[in-house]
Amino acid sequence: MMNAQKLFADRIGGEQYGKSTEIYKFEKIKRAKAKARKQHPGLEILDFGVGEPDGMAPAPIREALKVEVDKPSNRGYSDNGIPEFKQAAADYMKNFFGVELDPATEINHSIGTKPALAMLPLAFVNPGDVIFQTVPGYPVMATHTKYLGGKVVDIPLLEENGFLPDLGKIDPALADRCKLFYINYPNNPTGAVATDKFYDELIAFAKKHNILIVQDAPYATLVYDAPRKSILQRPGAEECAIELHSMSKAYNMTGWRLAFFCGATWAVDALAMIKDNCDSGQFKAIQHAACKGIADQRLAEGICKHYEQRLRRMVDVLRSVGFNAKMPGGTFYLYVKAPKAAGNITFANAEEVSLYLIENFGISTVPWDNTGPFIRFGAVFESAGDADDERVLNELAARLKKADLKF
Repeated sequence: MMNAQKLFADRIGGEQYGKSTEIYKFEKIKRAKAKARKQHPGLEILDFGVGEPDGMAPAPIREALKVEVDKPSNRGYSDNGIPEFKQAAADYMKNFFGVELDPATEINHSIGTKPALAMLPLAFVNPGDVIFQTVPGYPVMATHTKYLGGKVVDIPLLEENGFLPDLGKIDPALADRCKLFYINYPNNPTGAVATDKFYDELIAFAKKHNILIVQDAPYATLVYDAPRKSILQRPGAEECAIELHSMSKAYNMTGWRLAFFCGATWAVDALAMIKDNCDSGQFKAIQHAACKGIADQRLAEGICKHYEQRLRRMVDVLRSVGFNAKMPGGTFYLYVKAPKAAGNITFANAEEVSLYLIENFGISTVPWDNTGPFIRFGAVFESAGDADDERVLNELAARLKKADLKF
């Protein structure tokens, strides 16, 4: 008789694969939503926990896809991308950030940023190698580093440091062993943006310790009250940094699966080689459609304005019930310290707060407990349109007041 358990690789649990009783926090939230719907039939779930845009991709991009999909020239594999999309990506970098790149050698497309992040360790990590990742954050690259036998070191993002990693607290001997330093600005979940000073310090740090900086920048166009930034604007960055840009957040193209990575020629080349052995490229029609809009600042600014209006109103709502909320530097998230109690109930962590809010008041959020208890509210909630946003946010305010939160 087949014993499948003996076939699973150790990196995913070996013979214990599938037997763990641990529940991932997002699965807990999913179950809590189901519980709330069962206990409160007809209750509208106010979902501030999603991380996907609430709107459609801009009309010029959608209309272009309808045309491109019927062209026989777009059938077949695109491998490492069509030249037209690489040029559009180069135009995007120049128009938005003033960064000039060679589309042939310093840019390559990917089927979203998640696969690119997953593939990166294959190009650089050997067993025993070290990578740094900031926490809280997106764990994909860390997961694949562990798969390869590498060691992941968490670098905390603390409020007192503006949610920037404190490079001075990193052990120099450990830094000498590090190959990749993963950062994400504007940052999910904190909403922090990086400063020029920090980027310059990080570039110097990377050169001193021979590290590739991996800057995940899916929210690069969603910046408020300050200029948009790319690490590639800073002197020396093109020698030691690779930056990833996604069409999902900037252009509401979630599900289209299109992104690009750019920067140090040697790093782009290595990742492109790995990618060429993992996939055959995104559908050409999607790449051609993206060319019709991604370098257009007006399209991105319209989407940015939508989230800014929501965020400013959400700040008012959260502050009115006791949260120490303030406008983020970027992204479409508000990252706030979790309350300590509600009525006579005391919370041990942010996860308990999140479950309490969804199960009792139909308010879905995302908890983060990596560096203290915080709750993330997303400005990508569903409504019937801009005119309906106020109703949803007024309902949020009313429910939070009933929750009797204590800070």
